[in-house]
Amino acid sequence: MTTLTNAFSHSSHDTAIIVPGKSPLTVSYEQLTADILSFQLKLAKLGITAGDAVSIAVPNSYPFIVAFLAVAWQRAIAAPLNPAYKQSEFEFYIDDLKSSLVLVPQGLADGPAVKAATKYKAAVAECYWNGKEVVLDIKHEGKLKGKGNKSLEYAQPDDVALVLHTSGTTGRPKAVPLSHKNLTRTMSNIKATYDLTKADRTMLVMPLFHVHGLLAGFLAPLLSGGSVVVPAKFSASDFWSDFQTHKANWYTAVPTIHQILLKSPAPSPLPDIRFIRSCSSPLSPKVFHELEKTFKAPVLEAYAMTEAAHQMTSNPLPHKGKRQPGSVGVGQGVEVKILDQAGKEVPQGSEAEICIRGENVTTGYLNNPEANKTSFTAEGFFRTGDQGKQDPEGYVIITGRIKELINKGGEKISPIELDNVMAQHPAVSEAVSFAIEDDMYGQDVAVAIVLKDNQKLEPADLKTWMAERVAKFKLPKKVYFTDVMPKTATGKIQRRMVAEAMLKQEKPKAKL
Repeated sequence: MTTLTNAFSHSSHDTAIIVPGKSPLTVSYEQLTADILSFQLKLAKLGITAGDAVSIAVPNSYPFIVAFLAVAWQRAIAAPLNPAYKQSEFEFYIDDLKSSLVLVPQGLADGPAVKAATKYKAAVAECYWNGKEVVLDIKHEGKLKGKGNKSLEYAQPDDVALVLHTSGTTGRPKAVPLSHKNLTRTMSNIKATYDLTKADRTMLVMPLFHVHGLLAGFLAPLLSGGSVVVPAKFSASDFWSDFQTHKANWYTAVPTIHQILLKSPAPSPLPDIRFIRSCSSPLSPKVFHELEKTFKAPVLEAYAMTEAAHQMTSNPLPHKGKRQPGSVGVGQGVEVKILDQAGKEVPQGSEAEICIRGENVTTGYLNNPEANKTSFTAEGFFRTGDQGKQDPEGYVIITGRIKELINKGGEKISPIELDNVMAQHPAVSEAVSFAIEDDMYGQDVAVAIVLKDNQKLEPADLKTWMAERVAKFKLPKKVYFTDVMPKTATGKIQRRMVAEAMLKQEKPKAKL
């Protein structure tokens, strides 16, 4: 099991994919294999071969699944893109990878992705399910004109199967190439962490253009012989109905989605949930306990990055060890060390940069030698950019992004610590802290607050409440109130986005 081609059974009659709806689509492993092979043949006929980049601007669906795997089987590079991007965003990603082909849903032949593809002479094809097969309907041949009828390829472990871009929180997005070996190693790690078997069925809520949904929510379950329920998008009103109807027993999501489900009516009776996984953003201890209490299932927080093909650490299942709220658990198939800027390991319990090494980790960014020089230690450990520490049992506690730490006159303040404190306030629904410029200290603390319905809170009252829980120098200088916290397409809150949105406000105002 070293490539996506041989990562799951090709002959099993067990269910692999369920697409819910009025007439649910249920696909066995045998049918999935046949559909992937059929689509691979279509790609080869069009002219796609080893090393070609294929941008997939298709929402969560069976056509996405088939197209993604067929591209990887053909030794080409799959580049999933958010279908909601604007034309300028599509242009950046299509140009950055020099995409040979752009796949779009049926009926979007004149949408922003197609306009961007046309600008850079990429071929364009609509990709959709017609009830019998996944169709590849060519609209523009672009740079593939005259290059058709390639032979079928067979993927190799070191082939780049997937390229995703980092979110660009600190600058231009970096292209992360992930090989078949990187992906299958992560799939194996996730399977082992959660004891996934053919009896397990997950409810996919994360988008497949994100490494979280692609690896933990889709590919790892296939490796286990289990199955995946794939709605077109996350819907709080449909989630539990689909979960129960199709007999799912676990799901993985960002904290924002967990909080949405906590605010929605819980099903009665509760389904038998084996575990709930949380990843991609810090889960506050408050939400951790609310989830376990409400849904009667163990909550397992994990830690992941695109550069590591997703998972690096996770809290274990109950029979394997303790679950520690506020910690992202222990290394799962990867080495984890806390290293200083010189690459030396710091004493146990000391804070420094979280660094990792393993077969799941990318060998380096595409066309970015400067980033590659600074991102790896001499011993081959990848620098995550996160500051943290390990307890005596090896559990990792993240204290913040190194570039997001608030440096107030030399005092380093962890935004995550402040977020978790503010989340305990009875009137607060969401809270994010971030740095603001300050003439006296260089930086000071600002916070953005979303209040619960029918609640009000004055900045002075919040500061008084916090003063009993954190040191005086950590108290916010400014308190902003907002109705909606800016988030990425995957529901992840990014401090930079929040800071930019809040600083546009003329002055902090209390919500009445």
